[in-house]
Parts: sequence; structure tokens; C-alpha cells
Amino acid sequence: MTGDRQQPRGRRLSSWTTRRWLRVGVAASLVVLTLLGATGAWVLGRSQSISNNLTDVRSPSLSTAFRLETALVNQETGIRGYGLTGMPDFLAPYRQGLADQDAHTRSLRGLLHGDTARLHDLKSVQEAVDRWQTGIAEPIAAAPSGSPSEVAAERLVMGKGAFDDVRAALANQQERLRADRVKARADLQSTVTLRNWVFGAIALLIVVLAALVFEGLRRGINRPLEILGADARIVSAGDFDRPITPTGPADLRHLSGEIESMRRRLVRELAFTEEARLRLDAQAADLQRSNAELEQFAYVASHDLQEPLRKVSSFTQLLQRRYGGQLDERADQYIDFAVDGANRMQTLISDLLNFSRVGRVHNAHQNIDLDKTLKETLSALSVAVEETGATITHDPLPELVADPSQMAMLWQNLIGNAVKFRRPDTTPKIHITAAQEAGLWRFTVTDNGIGIPPEYADKIFVIFQRLHTKDTYSGSGIGLAMCKKIVEFHGGTITIDPDYRDGARITFTLAPAPPQIPGPPVAPEAMRPEAEQAR
Repeated sequence: MTGDRQQPRGRRLSSWTTRRWLRVGVAASLVVLTLLGATGAWVLGRSQSISNNLTDVRSPSLSTAFRLETALVNQETGIRGYGLTGMPDFLAPYRQGLADQDAHTRSLRGLLHGDTARLHDLKSVQEAVDRWQTGIAEPIAAAPSGSPSEVAAERLVMGKGAFDDVRAALANQQERLRADRVKARADLQSTVTLRNWVFGAIALLIVVLAALVFEGLRRGINRPLEILGADARIVSAGDFDRPITPTGPADLRHLSGEIESMRRRLVRELAFTEEARLRLDAQAADLQRSNAELEQFAYVASHDLQEPLRKVSSFTQLLQRRYGGQLDERADQYIDFAVDGANRMQTLISDLLNFSRVGRVHNAHQNIDLDKTLKETLSALSVAVEETGATITHDPLPELVADPSQMAMLWQNLIGNAVKFRRPDTTPKIHITAAQEAGLWRFTVTDNGIGIPPEYADKIFVIFQRLHTKDTYSGSGIGLAMCKKIVEFHGGTITIDPDYRDGARITFTLAPAPPQIPGPPVAPEAMRPEAEQAR
């Protein structure tokens, strides 16, 4: 029965959050500290009250009682001297004693206000003093001065007993005032001792509370967080099968549960990702094998096509030279068609081979001077430049890490297109600029040719896409596609400026160094069949 009753309480406590534990702990600590503070304040007030009573009431009362006794003794001395001698000078101490008596009595009455017992003692003294003054002092003081009288002498004999009563009343009063002061001192000492014990207990309890708070935080928060952090670090290090242990208050256990849920989801995601990676690796291997086979097929096919094309071209040219004019006009036209088709097929195959080799065969990255590369390109295009009278200018070009063959092909295609697509009866003018922008080099090739309509800005970079017929402008439609492939291989982009209307302006970017340098390519000859290599 007891265990059954305690289990719900344990479950209730285990459902408490960190905030609730902190609130309860802080509230309990505040209650205890408040009680201790109230006790300490009471002890301080008590000691202060006793100290004030001792210094402001008991000690001054005793001192005033002594001064009152002195005033009465002065009165008795003056009266005795006057009664024995009859000299009026002895009345001066008596009268001064009366004034002092009145002042000290009022002072004692004020100091002992509320103290019935001590006021009663003062009343007894006053009554004894009144009896002595009425019966002895006043009649003697009223006697004529000059010579001692018999009445005064008789009253002096009677006054000794009356003043002894005054002395007895004063002694009784002083003894009780002295006892009150001793008691007040004892109370003050005991109160100070109690105060020291109370404040020592407060200090000890504060230390205990601090230790309890520290230990509670360590066990309730720090330790669970350390366990959670250790499990999280193990999981982040790669051990995703390590479960997250829920410990501590309810909110920390809830956080551990959330992290555990995240870990399980990561495990599922990683399993799915690993499975996907394995599939991608298999597909990549298949794709790599397929690409190698396609490259081998392309090389063999192009090599095998070159030979019959050369034969077809050679024999059709022989037919054209030997039998030209001997057959009818239509036969000559057919022979011209055959020769032109064979030549264009050879050019197309050569361009396709060059296009497929970009990034695969031409991959000798080195530090090159684009000014020098441009001069070599212009030298190769010197015939076309001289025939058209083209003017080619350029800004200072930078040095880059790139493939020199690909850069030469890039300039050759861009400048060659600018020269080829010139306006009739207009001298071609071509200008090349270079500027550094956001970590890249931006180049522009601007001409005054026929231009490119904006709607064809993307189409012209697609292989075999032509905006004009082969009869108007020669070419295979591969040049700008090859330029795009070269630029992208070197980490840049290439576009047409649609806002330029006085010709064409092609803008492209190149990285100072290629973003990725592949491994050494496989030469086409290495992929040829053994029989083909032997031949």
C-alpha cells in the first residue's frame, strides 16, 4: 500500500520540468532565507533595544540617583552647619541642593517612565526627603540667623534619624537600579551570543543552500546535458546506431527524445542515401563504361569514315578533271554536288572530333598569356583578315591557367565568326576587352557585323544550330557550341549581349584557374582495337 501511494508522487516529480524545479527550489530557498532573515532582524532589534535601554535608561538612571544623593547630602550639610552656627552662608548649599534635587528628580522620573517599580522607589525616596525637609530642614532654615538657637539644636538631633531614613531609601533605590543595570548587561550579552549563533546559522544555511543548489543543478541539468552532449558527439562522429539516453527533468528528457527521433530519421535517411549512392555508383560505372565505348566508337567510326570519304572526294575530283565538259551539263552538276558533299562531310567529321576532344584530349592546363595566344590566332587567320581588311583591336589581356589549345580554338571561332558574319560593303571592326569582376575575368568580343537577334541568343550555342543556310555562310554550326564547351570547362559562362544593336557582342567569363583539373585523359589511340592499331 505504501509503495502504491508513493509511485504516483514519483511520477509527478519525474514529470517536473527544469523551470518548475528551479521555481520550487528558489521559492523554498526564499522561504528559508526569509525566516532566517526575520529571526536575524528580531535578534538585531532585541540586542539594539537592550543596548539602548542599558545606555539610555539604566546607566543614566543610576548616575542620576547618585547625583540626587549628592544634592540631598549637600542639603543636610548646609542645614547642619546653619543650625550649629547660625551663619547664613551655610544656607547656600542647602538652596543649591534643593534646585539640584528638583532637577534630578524630574530627570529620574523621565528616565524611569513606564517602570512602575523604580518609580515607586523614587516615590519612597521623595517621601522620606519630604518628611526630613518638612520636619527638620525647613524649620531650621526659617530660624533667624546670627546665633545658634536651642530649637535648631534639638531639631538637628531629631533630624539625624530622619535623614538616615532618606539615606536608607536612596540606598534601596540605587541597589535596585544597579541590579537592573546588571540584568540589562546580562540580557545584552546573552542576546549578542544568540545573535552570533543566529547569523552563524544563517551563513551556514546559505552555504548549505548554495551547495544544494549547485548539486541540484549538476545532477538535474549539467549531468543530463553532459550525457546528452556525449551521446550527440558520438553520433556526430559517425556512430549513428548509438541511442540517445533520456535523463534529467521532463523538458530535458523531451529534448533527448527529439534528438533521438532526429537520429533515427538520420539513420533512415543515411540508409536511403547509401542505397541511392550505391545505385548512382553503379549507374556512374555503367555511364563511364558507356562513354568509353562511345568514345571508342566515335573514333573508330570517324576514322573509318575518313578513308572512304577521301576516296569518294578523290575519285569525284578525278571525274571532274578528266571528264568535265565531256558529259552533259547535268552530269557535271552531279559531280560538283558529290565533290562538295564529300568535302563538307570531311569538315563536319573533323569539327565533331575537335568538339568531342574539348576537356578530354585538350587538357594541358598551364599558365598562358592570352595576349600571346591572341596574336597566334590572328596569325592563323591572317588570310581572312587581309582579304576582308578587318581591324582587330584589344585591351591588355591577362594571364590565366588554362589549356592553350582550347584558348586558341576559342579566339579562332569568335574572331572567325566576327569576320565571316560581316556586313556587305563594310570593313569589319572587332574589339576585345577584359576586366576583372567578382573573382573572374570578363571578356567581350564586339563587332560591327550583321548581329544576332535576341530571340536566338540561346539557340546559337546549340550544336548544329544555324541562323543562315550553308549557301549564304559556310560552316558546320559547331563553332559557338565549341566556344560554350570551352568556356564552361574553364569555369565560366558565355552569352550574347541583347542590348547591343550595332553588330554582335559576345560576353564570356573565365576563372583565373580552372575549378577542377581532371586526371590525364586516355588517348584515342589507346582505345582503338588492336587490329585497328596494327593496321
